[in-house]
Amino acid sequence: MVSRAVPFAARLRLLVLHRKLLRECWHMKGQLLSIALVVATGIMTVVTMRGSYEALVDAQQRYYNQMRFADVWSSLRRAPDAVLEQIERIPGVALADVRVSLLATLDLEGVDAPAQGRFVSLPETGRPVLNDLLLTRGRLVAPGAPDEVVISEKFALARGLQPGDTLRAIINGRARTLEVVGMAISPEHSYAVPPGSLLPEDERYGILWMGRRALGPAYDMDGAFNEAFVKLAPGANELEVIARLNEVLAPYGGFGAYPRRDQASHMMLQGELDQNRVMGTAMPAIFLGVAVFLLHLVLGRLITTQRGEIAVLKAFGYRDWEVGRHFLQFAVLAVLLGAAIGTVGGWYLGGAYIGIYRQYFDLPGLEYRLSPALLLLALGVSVAGACSGALGAVRKAVALPPAEAMRPEPPARFEPGPFERLGLGRLLPSAGRMILRNVERKPLQAFFSSLGVAFSTAILIIGLFMYDGVLHMIDLQFRQIQREDITVSFLQNVSGAARHELARLEGVTRVETYRIAPARLRHGHYSRETAIQGMEPDGELRRIVTAGGRVQRLPAEGLVLSRILAERLHVQVGDVLSVEMLEGRRQTTSAPVVGIIDDFLGVSAYMALPALHRLSGEEDVISGAYLGVISAQQQTLYRELKQVPAVAGVASPVSMLASFEREMASNIFISVGFLVGFASVIAVGVIYNGARIALSERGRELASLRVMGFHRREVAVLLLGEQGLVTLFAIPLGGVIGYALAWLMVSSLQTDTFRIPYVITAQTFLSAALVTVLAAALSALAVRRRLDSMDLISVLKTRE
Repeated sequence: MVSRAVPFAARLRLLVLHRKLLRECWHMKGQLLSIALVVATGIMTVVTMRGSYEALVDAQQRYYNQMRFADVWSSLRRAPDAVLEQIERIPGVALADVRVSLLATLDLEGVDAPAQGRFVSLPETGRPVLNDLLLTRGRLVAPGAPDEVVISEKFALARGLQPGDTLRAIINGRARTLEVVGMAISPEHSYAVPPGSLLPEDERYGILWMGRRALGPAYDMDGAFNEAFVKLAPGANELEVIARLNEVLAPYGGFGAYPRRDQASHMMLQGELDQNRVMGTAMPAIFLGVAVFLLHLVLGRLITTQRGEIAVLKAFGYRDWEVGRHFLQFAVLAVLLGAAIGTVGGWYLGGAYIGIYRQYFDLPGLEYRLSPALLLLALGVSVAGACSGALGAVRKAVALPPAEAMRPEPPARFEPGPFERLGLGRLLPSAGRMILRNVERKPLQAFFSSLGVAFSTAILIIGLFMYDGVLHMIDLQFRQIQREDITVSFLQNVSGAARHELARLEGVTRVETYRIAPARLRHGHYSRETAIQGMEPDGELRRIVTAGGRVQRLPAEGLVLSRILAERLHVQVGDVLSVEMLEGRRQTTSAPVVGIIDDFLGVSAYMALPALHRLSGEEDVISGAYLGVISAQQQTLYRELKQVPAVAGVASPVSMLASFEREMASNIFISVGFLVGFASVIAVGVIYNGARIALSERGRELASLRVMGFHRREVAVLLLGEQGLVTLFAIPLGGVIGYALAWLMVSSLQTDTFRIPYVITAQTFLSAALVTVLAAALSALAVRRRLDSMDLISVLKTRE
C-alpha cells in the first residue's frame, strides 16, 4: 500500500504503471499463460516427485518404529528356546525375539496350482517383542486356540476372505482346517513375493499368523524355534553383532544372519525408495532448471522488445528503479500464476503417485502431504530466474538515452553470413536466404532458443527411454532367460532322483533341476551372504543371458557372478573366493570366479549343478526343477502337483509376465505420460514465445513487406521458417542431451534389487522428435493467426 506521505504525483505515476501492467498482461495473455505453464511444470515436478519421496520415507520410518522392525535376522534348522538368553547377552543387542516360521501348502478353491502360505508364530500372550503386526480387521488369535489364524490383508482381499471364514492348509504333511479371526499387515511382508516368483501373487500366496503353541508342535518345533531377530542398541556395531549371532546359532544349523538391508520386503521397498530418491531429485532438478533457463531467456527477449516503451517512461520522468520494478512485477506475476497452477497440479498428481505405491506396499498412514518448505524452494528458484532475465533486459534498455531507445534496434551486422560466403546461399530461394541471414546475424539468440527446445526434446527422451528399458528387461527375463513352462520348488532339498518322478508326470516333456544353496562369499575383508544357484550346465529351459543378449554357458568348475555382486566383493575374473556353505555339512572351501555378467534383477551367483554338489560335499540334492509342459495338459499337471506334499510352490513365467505387463504397463504409462505432457508444455511454451517475440521484434519489417506486396503466406514463411530452423537444429541437440541425461540416470539407479538397462531405441528418438514438431506446429498455427490479424498502420507508426 502506498503511504499517504507519498506525493500525489508519485502515486499517480504508480497508478499509471499499474494500469499499464494490467493492459500488457491482457494484451500478452497468451505469452503470460505459456510462461506460467513452463514455471508450473518445474514446480509441479518438484512438488509431485520430491514430495512423494518424502511422504514415502516418513511413512516407512513411522511404520518401522511403531512395529519395532528388527535390524538383524537369522534363520536356522532348530534351536531350543533357551538359546534366546544367549542371543540377548550379545553385546550391542537391545531387544531379541525368536519364533517359528514355515512354508505350507494351501488348498484353495478355484486354484489348480499349489498355493502357499508363510506361517509365522505369535506369542501366546502379549504382542511380539519385535516385528509386530498391525490388525486391520478382527482380532488376534486366542491363547491356546489350535486352529485360529490371522491372515495378511492383501491375501484376504484377493481371496475374498473375511473373519469367520475357513481355509484348508497342509502343514508338515497333515491337513488342517483353519478359522480366519483377523486381517493384518506387517513391515516384514509389505511386499510379499512367493518363492520362485518375481512379483506378489496375492491370490495364491499369503502370510498366516498362528499361535506358537499350535504352530510349534505341528512343525516339530515344540519348545524350539527356527528364526531369530534382534534390535541393535544405539551405537552398536552391526557386523560384530552378526558375527556373534552366527557363532551362537552355528551349532543349531544357522543359515547366516543378515542385516535389515537384505530382508526381502525391506530390500524391495528400499530399492523403490532409492530409485524414487534419484528420480525425485534428478527429474525435478532437470525440469526446474530448464524452466528457470527458459524463463530467463523468454522474459529477457520479451522485455527487450519493449525498449521503446521503456524509453517513453524515462522521457516522462520515471526513474530507472521504477521502470525496473514495473517489469519485475510482470515477471513475478507470471511466476506466481505458474506457482498456483503447479501447486494445485502437484498436489493432485502427488496423491495419484502415492496411490501407485499403495498397490504394492503396505504402509499405513501413507498420504501425500504438500511440503511448504519444498514449495517455497521451488518458488524462490523460479522467481530468481524470472527476475534475472527481466533485470538483464531492463538494465540494458535503461542504459540507453530515451531518444536512442525509442528507435528500433538496428541489426548487429550487415555483412553476409558464413553460409553465403561459402556460396551455399545461392542454392536457396530468396525467402530461405532472408531466414538464414536473420539467424546468422543473431547466432547466440538462435542457439539459446534452440537449446530451450532441445531441453524439451531431452526430457521426452528421458521419459520414453525408461519404457524402452523395461521392455528390454521383460524380453530378456521372460523370453530368453526363463523359457520353462513351470517352475517347481520343494519345501526342502530332496534327492536328485525326484527328477525321474517329475519326468513321469503327464504332460511333462523336459525336466531340468536346480539347487539353491545359501552361502557366505568372502574376498579379503569383503563378504556377502547370498544364494548360489546350481543349474544344469547344458540347460535350455533356464539360461544365463547377459544384458547384451549373449548366452553365458556354465563351465565345469567355478562361479559366475552378477556384476553388482562382483563389485560388492571387489573381485574380477580369475580371483578366488572363500565359500562358506550355510547348509548341509557347512564346510568352507574355495572357488574361482570364472565369469561376470551384467544382469538387471537381484544379486546372483551361478554354478554348474555337479560343481555345487562337490563344493558343498553333498550328494545329488535339488531344491526344485524347471519343466517343459504341453500347454493343453498344464492345468492337469497343476492338480497333480497340488497333491504332492513335498511341493512348496509352482510358478509360471507366462503368468508372471502377464502380471508384470499388466501392473507395470499402467504405471509406466502414467509416468511416461506425466513426462511427455510436461515436456510438451515446455516445448509449446518456448516455441510459441519465441515466435511471438520474433513477431514483435520484426513487426515493422514484416508489415513493410506486406505493404510492398508480399502475401500473408510469404510473410508467414519468413517468420515461421526461422522458428522451424531453430526447431530443426534443436532436435538432434536434444537427442544428444537426452542420451547423456538418460545415461546419468541409469548410473544413479543401480540397486541390488533392480537395475534399469540403458536402452534407447530409434523409435524413442523419433517419438520425441515428433512431439517436438507437433508442439512447433501448434505454436506456428497460433502465431500465424496473430500475424494474419496484424494492423499494418499501427505497426508502421514510428514514435518521434
